[in-house]
Amino acid sequence: MVFTHKDRPLRPGEPYPLGANWVEDEDGVNFSIFSENATKIELLIYSPANQKYPKEVIEVKQRSGDIWHVFVPGLGPGTLYAYRIYGPYKPDQGLRFNPNKVLIDPYAKAINGTLNWNDAVFGYKIGDPNQDLSFDDRPDDEFIPKGVVINPYFEWDDDHFFRKKKIPLKDTIIYEVHVKGFTKLRQDLPENIRGTYRGFASKQMIEYLKDLGVTTIELMPVQQFVDDRFLVEKGLRNYWGYNPINYFSPECRYSSSGCMGEQVNEFKEMVNELHNAGFEVIIDVVYNHTAEGNHLGPTLSFRGIDNLAYYMLVPDNKRYYLDFTGTGNTLNLSHPRVLQMVLDSLRYWVLEMHVDGFRFDLAAALARQLYSVNMLSTFFVAIQQDPVLSQVKLIAEPWDVGPGGYQVGNFPYLWAEWNGKYRDTIRRFWRGEAIPYEELANRLMGSPDLYAGNNKTPFASINYVTSHDGFTLEDLVSYNQKHNEANGFNNQDGMNENYSWNCGVEGGTNDANVIQCREKQKRNFIITLFVSQGIPMILGGDELSRTQRGNNNAFCQDNEISWFNWDLDERKQRFQDFVRSMIYFYRAHPIFRRERYFQGKKLHGMPLKDVTFLKPDGSEADEQTWKSPTNFIAYILEGSVIDEVNDRGERIADDSFLIILNGSPNNIKFKFPHGKWSLVVSSHLRELRDDEKIVDGGKELEIEGRTAMVYRRIEY
Repeated sequence: MVFTHKDRPLRPGEPYPLGANWVEDEDGVNFSIFSENATKIELLIYSPANQKYPKEVIEVKQRSGDIWHVFVPGLGPGTLYAYRIYGPYKPDQGLRFNPNKVLIDPYAKAINGTLNWNDAVFGYKIGDPNQDLSFDDRPDDEFIPKGVVINPYFEWDDDHFFRKKKIPLKDTIIYEVHVKGFTKLRQDLPENIRGTYRGFASKQMIEYLKDLGVTTIELMPVQQFVDDRFLVEKGLRNYWGYNPINYFSPECRYSSSGCMGEQVNEFKEMVNELHNAGFEVIIDVVYNHTAEGNHLGPTLSFRGIDNLAYYMLVPDNKRYYLDFTGTGNTLNLSHPRVLQMVLDSLRYWVLEMHVDGFRFDLAAALARQLYSVNMLSTFFVAIQQDPVLSQVKLIAEPWDVGPGGYQVGNFPYLWAEWNGKYRDTIRRFWRGEAIPYEELANRLMGSPDLYAGNNKTPFASINYVTSHDGFTLEDLVSYNQKHNEANGFNNQDGMNENYSWNCGVEGGTNDANVIQCREKQKRNFIITLFVSQGIPMILGGDELSRTQRGNNNAFCQDNEISWFNWDLDERKQRFQDFVRSMIYFYRAHPIFRRERYFQGKKLHGMPLKDVTFLKPDGSEADEQTWKSPTNFIAYILEGSVIDEVNDRGERIADDSFLIILNGSPNNIKFKFPHGKWSLVVSSHLRELRDDEKIVDGGKELEIEGRTAMVYRRIEY
């Protein structure tokens, strides 16, 4: 059957693939959208010059099950489009259709701008005493960004996904970074590309990352997101981007070339250049909620397409949303079409955009089945068996804000997790707390108490001291309290407990002793991170001593508070050099990157234990020591007894190292174990004494308070 509209002959089209897909050899676009409960759908075509009114309204009459579709000849890349969807408006039954509201296609591959807030974008009358039970009939076309039909063609330099050489977990060093903040203040870049995908992929920035030594770039959210209305009204923006409105479109505000599909090519160019330079690209994804908020939120896309399907609703009162994310809503991954959308989106970013993996925000929410978290949920089973997604790096933020949401250590095989217990333990240790020896040792050894079993390796643990969420490293050693006044929430937002220590003065100071204390503490953290088993993650900018002025929740600070300051004085330059040297030290020694957990015993007839934990008197830690609190730990990693082989089947061997970490403010005498030891890494800023550089076994050395030292055995 052929439908007509004006002078344009329409065809039924195909239900798959979903979204708006240009069919070049048929000179047209196939439109396909899911809605289970709609009664009528209209496709709206807009002119770039006038988005207040559609230039064409096409009824989508063909329906295959719950998929509505139409093929429109004569359209091509650059076409702007949206939908109106008809159906019952019964919020108490979970139905929120309002055909006056223009809706963004969930499968749009590009979106031509950002939301312009206005009361008309809400499905109900703002200010009405009945709130969302009321109905708003104003059109909102001019305020809603439109989907853009794209030309998907791009000439990649890297090989096909299944042939591309991947960076092994044992060689992975993650650099968490914001696309805009990374380059916004780079004076050596043309101004028009600062803060963009193109700026990120510039020769200067790629050379910087190569010189730093990291392997894997983890980008904070790059899927199209919305600036919350309450932030816009305060003159702020959602800088971090954890407020998505579409899961296929690269955020157009980071495009230097335009938002009519150019953002797709520019993102691909960035990934292509990073791949050419040997880097992996992981993107931070937010499939736990959308920007539409709770029952009082706007109607922008999913809510107006099929609210009952897309969101988890309170079972006995579907007017309200289950909120396990702290944002007002939770995506309903138990619905097959919603699960399909997430999986389609993930595969799209791998196969079409060539990303190498994902970090999942509030990932426990993805396993929610009503009120409980089930790690055998359909989402995780689907990922496990997917021929594409099971082959990429998968990283969970292993919690959400709902009951039972803290799931560190519980994610399935194949998944790595942000190890919040590592972060907190190491922070507490270096601020001087006594930590149970066993707890501290477990964190340094890759957290086998959390991850050993289910065929997991130490690389299940993403070790980090700082991330985008919280203090930067510079602030961790400079502030005892958060200082979030600039956010406009009376300092009520952000974590209250940061396990930080300011070295005696809150914030900026010219006191030389305080500055030296802070510089040493930063080195203590970096040394600890790179002698720990697991995958290290650096917060981008920490190597530059980046400060957010004590703001531990700078999600809304799209300004110098968050942007990288590349103007380094001698102090900052020295620390940057130190971080770089630690990365290269880590990369040079496989003993710090074991693929199997240490056993603390002799293996396969080898003469020495693989790891030996020590007391200050040089004797081996006993059961009483293991169970007691401590602010000092020392241990030997034996590089000669690694029971692993490389890719060619050759046994791996390395030097043996003695790691000494004194988190106490006091000096501690330590008796060196058998052998002769040469100091290779230390957090000291002073000139080292000869008796500290080479130490014979049996000799006692006084280890300064708050000091990290790494020795290499040069004689046994």
